[in-house]
Amino acid sequence: MSAGPLTNAMTVDVEDYFQVSALAPYIPRAEWDAIPRRVGVNTHRVLDLFAGAGVHATFFVLGWIAERHPDVVRRIVAEGHELASHGYEHVRVIHQSPEQFREDIRRTKALLEDLGGVGVRGYRAASYSIGASNLWALEELQAAGYVYSSSIFPGKHDLYGMPDAPRFRFTPENAPELTEIPITTVDLFGRRLPAAGGGFFRLFPYAVSRWLLSRVNQQDGQAGLFYFHPWEIDPRQPRQHGIDLRTRIRHYLNLERTESRLKHLLRDFRWDRMDRVFRIGEAV
Repeated sequence: MSAGPLTNAMTVDVEDYFQVSALAPYIPRAEWDAIPRRVGVNTHRVLDLFAGAGVHATFFVLGWIAERHPDVVRRIVAEGHELASHGYEHVRVIHQSPEQFREDIRRTKALLEDLGGVGVRGYRAASYSIGASNLWALEELQAAGYVYSSSIFPGKHDLYGMPDAPRFRFTPENAPELTEIPITTVDLFGRRLPAAGGGFFRLFPYAVSRWLLSRVNQQDGQAGLFYFHPWEIDPRQPRQHGIDLRTRIRHYLNLERTESRLKHLLRDFRWDRMDRVFRIGEAV
């Protein structure tokens, strides 16, 4: 039974476990091709999960993954999901020059469109790494032909965040033809809490995540946005040794519970692709 009348946006950031920002200090990018990949099998599991629940979603796919798993890209499109860009190889925008970013987003868009046979209109930055210091990236996205971005966290985080950003969709002043759809948050007791999934979905009991999203739907009257990664339903992934405690907790906490929680989430709320939930390209 749905917890509310609104339809929320379900999204998946398609990257492998060894590509996450938290593990970047421990796994050199130059070694990626030598590491056995698990993202293909895990993304097919996610697609099976959505098929069983009758849910369509938006998949933000790394170009690096798309080149090595074109079958995943084609299945995403064939089953009616939205194909979107996560950049080529998960480099945070804060570590790119405008020229590097421009080449990255254009290369990945062309690659995904070639493999998927559909237009790619959405983009999500690695680790939500667009913020106050690099809003020029939104201009570059607009110029490259993207219609929307979901790259800003309107709060504080040790890796990212823009606390002064609007909580819900907005049109950037410097990119008037682009829509930015920030990660869903809740303002409570003077604090801004994340309510969009990711590591917090594994950290909090499921009832907390459900309550936060319900509050956005019912009190704010807004559609929420949820995200997760295929590696988060894979408790058997290889464990990295020698990593610090915070990274170990952030990456491995409750992996064995994520799939079960996702099944509850898919039943408890209504879900669809980002472009349809937020009526991308329509007047709102």
